[in-house]
Amino acid sequence: MEFATIAGILGIFVAVIVSMILEGSSPASILLLPALFLVFGGTFGAALAGSLVQDLPTVFRHLKKAFVGKVGDANGVVDSIVAMADLARRQGLLALEEMARDVEDPMLRQGIELTVDGTDPEEIEEILEARITAKRADDKVGIKFFGDMGGYAPTLGIIGTVIGLIHVLGNLSSPEKLGHLIAGAFVATLWGVLSGNAIWLPMSSKLKRMSEVEISQMEMIVEGVLAVQSGTNPRLIEQKLRSILPAAPAKGATKEAA
Repeated sequence: MEFATIAGILGIFVAVIVSMILEGSSPASILLLPALFLVFGGTFGAALAGSLVQDLPTVFRHLKKAFVGKVGDANGVVDSIVAMADLARRQGLLALEEMARDVEDPMLRQGIELTVDGTDPEEIEEILEARITAKRADDKVGIKFFGDMGGYAPTLGIIGTVIGLIHVLGNLSSPEKLGHLIAGAFVATLWGVLSGNAIWLPMSSKLKRMSEVEISQMEMIVEGVLAVQSGTNPRLIEQKLRSILPAAPAKGATKEAA
């Protein structure tokens, strides 16, 4: 599981709370229900207004993914492809049918199954590239939605502050209330800026980064499947695939260095 989003957001709120305590104010002073409802409810509504209803299941799926999702093990995928390439060179492509059933990655499993079925390389590449295109389109839904929320939140906060100041102007005859009312009015702006920059925009960036890594791995799988079908030397396949993922050092190079 990838907990960077949870850790980062918690870190921001801890910093805000500690800062308030050090300045002598109470963190409970910013927990005003009207401001929270306006900022969070209004921000979600604004983002929804710019989306489609059928996008909601995708949005909630990406919400969960941003907090507890994880990126697949690229090294494990490379190892699987290299093992398949070695088996195919020794026993033929049909020998991969049994091995493909134990592959966890659905795209790799589909690519190997197409290879075993004797599908032309051009058709395999077209089918797998279509999956990548669909993946990009699906990821853009969540990235855009939370990015939009990050943009709308500060504006909704300002609207909340204006509403609060209108209330302040309506109570000018009661000076003893003005300090509390003015402070409450600016809480909405605080939550708008805080939620936009501490929650929604980081989530959008996290989803974008995860999408880039996942698509890179999918492109690597396409290269690997086509190389297995063409009978390329397993060692060359491993070097080629690991060069696509620069963050994953080649095992062969590590052994030579040792």
